[in-house]
Amino acid sequence: MERKKALITGASRGIGKAIAQAFARSGYDLYLTCHTNIALLEEIGRELEKEYQVSCKCYCFPISEEKSVIEMYQSIGTLDVLVNNAGISYIGLLADMSYGDWKKIIDTNLGGCFLTCRYAVPGMVSRKKGKIINISSVWGRVGASMEVAYSASKGGINAFTKALAKELGPSNIQVNAIACGIIDTDMNKCFDEEELGVLIQEIPMDRLGKPQEVANLVLQLCEGNEYLTGQVITLDGGWL
Repeated sequence: MERKKALITGASRGIGKAIAQAFARSGYDLYLTCHTNIALLEEIGRELEKEYQVSCKCYCFPISEEKSVIEMYQSIGTLDVLVNNAGISYIGLLADMSYGDWKKIIDTNLGGCFLTCRYAVPGMVSRKKGKIINISSVWGRVGASMEVAYSASKGGINAFTKALAKELGPSNIQVNAIACGIIDTDMNKCFDEEELGVLIQEIPMDRLGKPQEVANLVLQLCEGNEYLTGQVITLDGGWL
């Protein structure tokens, strides 16, 4: 029996790495991307291949680079699952932000999501099946001071998810997003221990989320209900 295939972007660490581990454990062959650290990503791929006897192919390029995305898809063929996890943040006042910084955030977080979907969708439509999961943020719903571009990009992903789900529903393709709260990853190293402590006090679950918890939800969405689509599911420990 042919294994299912999943493409996971931004898989060299944090949430993306946890998602890759969850899908390998479930027997998926994997296509993994990163922006710069190909050595780390390939090491992860080798470990997953050895432990779970699956195939892992690794790619390293900016996710907003269309030529590289096209070349990657030419080597993939059919795809059962696409997980758009790659993303970057920017913390600072809007007045201090250059247009170049703004474009980098939007191109990476939202443009990258467009590109991977653009070249995955035709194959899914022809097979009349597929799952697309976009990793979003609670800031895409409520906005965050000092993170205007990041919030805008994630708000765009939420709207993108809902619109694409309507477009692809007739082809039996489900598109959903997970709006993460504060997950314990390197992206939160910008906060010191005291700042994290204050944030945790505001979270009813009294802790940060774990990357594995995001990964488990992604896998559930891909293995479960085929009537669930167009949803932005908040995973924040009851915070917002």
